Amino acid sequence: MKKLRIIILIILGTISADIQAQELDVNLQIRPRFEYRNGYKTLLPEGQEGTSQISQRSRLNFNYKQDEFTVKLTLQNTRTWGDVATTTTADKNGVAVFEAWAQYDITKKWSARMGRQVLSYDNQRIMGEMDWAQQGQSHDALMVSFHPENHQLDLGVAYNSDAENVKQTPYTVANYKTMQYAWYHTTFDKLGASLLLLNTGYEYAATPTKLLIDYKQTFGTYLTYKTAKIDSNLSFYGQTGKSTDLKVSAWNAAANFGYQISESFKAGLGYEFLSGKDTNDGSTVIKSFNPIFGTNHAFNGYMDYFYVGNHLNNVGLQDAFLKLNYNVNKWQFALMPHIFLSAADVVTPLNEKLDSYLGTEIDFTAGFNFKKEITLTGGYSQMFGSKTLEFIKAGDAGHTNNWAWLMISVNPRIFSWKK
Repeated sequence: MKKLRIIILIILGTISADIQAQELDVNLQIRPRFEYRNGYKTLLPEGQEGTSQISQRSRLNFNYKQDEFTVKLTLQNTRTWGDVATTTTADKNGVAVFEAWAQYDITKKWSARMGRQVLSYDNQRIMGEMDWAQQGQSHDALMVSFHPENHQLDLGVAYNSDAENVKQTPYTVANYKTMQYAWYHTTFDKLGASLLLLNTGYEYAATPTKLLIDYKQTFGTYLTYKTAKIDSNLSFYGQTGKSTDLKVSAWNAAANFGYQISESFKAGLGYEFLSGKDTNDGSTVIKSFNPIFGTNHAFNGYMDYFYVGNHLNNVGLQDAFLKLNYNVNKWQFALMPHIFLSAADVVTPLNEKLDSYLGTEIDFTAGFNFKKEITLTGGYSQMFGSKTLEFIKAGDAGHTNNWAWLMISVNPRIFSWKK
């Protein structure tokens, strides 16, 4: 560690003799997480046993600022304990670049950022960092921001290829080919309002020799109202356009209300509707809403039965829930029961219409701030699924479907320098 600091100081000394304002911050994150999965993401089939594993994120963050110029570089490795032998000569996942961007502050109100970056807005329902996932989520993009007092307008664009090609080549990465967005936010006293316009283009092969891009638009608003006691929000989003030559027509709406009963205790309730498609609907129109780049683990139950790599182009979802939070000293506790229903009709091949009730999930989490750089969190969740959920996801609703986890996050600052 001492040698690393000396090397960094020597480099800074040689390149910054004539520069007046500089800052460098280097920090590290080590985040192992144990999980017991016994019906996680989907109902466990009859006769199957659950499983356990430990995953880990390791990140090294470099944050550098020089006058109007800011640079961030984040290197990370994600792994499952034991995914390579103890004598391995190479890591399975290697070291990836999570963030690598440069930003220039053109004026006090205008800035531009380019490179690999996190795009996170509002409550992260449509665009978020996905921090729960050990790998997170970041984009290769150019973003221009206009941010006068009480207003902010971000404009972003991205264009992707899987290599430096010399002729038209199919884009085979499971990602958008092109993306453009505009996000505007303003505040009025206790009110906050955001507007989002997102255009994503996904490439597909219309014929073996012809590549086309279909564009899907996601647009909507996110409103907040906050006082010393009240914390509430309301959102509505629509989706239109095309996907693999199919028309898209979907929508999402949500409302949340929280009240600070005492200094330690907060209670809230919420409801979300994500449109879906009847299972006997023979049309080709995509009616199921897709949260696109959302931090979906934070919504619709922590067991990730919905929209975390699953439940897309399905019957949609209704989610009614309570949220109870209690904080005391260095401890944080939360209890959140969910009641799930389908948003569209569930009809069997025998034309039998099933009940819309999908199940009830109970989520309990606890956190302890051991010290400034160390946080311990954990939780337990259980899904009480219905026969309708069995029909949609298969598996056995009568099985004890539960999930438990324990995570330690260590975040030390290893170097800080300012001139």
